Amino acid sequence: MTPLLRYYVALLIGSHRWLPPTLVYAAFVAIGIRAGDPVLDGLGYAAAPLLPVAAWLVRAGVTAEPPAARACTAAAAGPGRAHLAAVLAATLAATVLGVLGTAFTALVSDPRSADHRIAVPLGPAVLAGALTALCCVLLGTAVGALANRPVLHSPGWAIPTGALAALMLLVAAGSPANAAVSGLVTGSSHGTVTVPWLPLGAAALIAVAAVGAACVLSSRRT
Repeated sequence: MTPLLRYYVALLIGSHRWLPPTLVYAAFVAIGIRAGDPVLDGLGYAAAPLLPVAAWLVRAGVTAEPPAARACTAAAAGPGRAHLAAVLAATLAATVLGVLGTAFTALVSDPRSADHRIAVPLGPAVLAGALTALCCVLLGTAVGALANRPVLHSPGWAIPTGALAALMLLVAAGSPANAAVSGLVTGSSHGTVTVPWLPLGAAALIAVAAVGAACVLSSRRT
């Protein structure tokens, strides 16, 4: 699996399809997070856009390979394993963005509550922010897996469906991403840190189910 993952990482990098979502995320973080802002608010702000960015990167990963090359890879490694490697390469790229965004936010933000009166422990805050970012990456991976081939082939359906699903997962009250980000914002107002273990576990289960279903469907349609 490792050589296959390396192949898709190199393919994603070489295709330059990672560049637009990366630039969008970088601009979002650079414009929205200012030095001296409350750290928990900033971490939530840096984590939320990773959901649509991860979905975008998954689309870039699973569509980067030309059809002929995709057929050769599927014949050599199996269509399910090849599709899984493409999705994992995109998830890895989104995770790297999450690490960079979390680190940047921790460096420039003020480790205090929203009113700057209560000190917030930086270590637990960064842990909560990193896990919130990972939660958003996993849900974005799930969206990307279900909103692209082999589930949806037409860009006319795949792109708006993925965008709408990503938006709904950010704003819906029962969403793990919404719960994790809201936990950071609520904690900022009280100066407390809540580590989003439960939302992260739910996001991981959703991602595993979505990616697994896409890989099984890829095997059946190839």
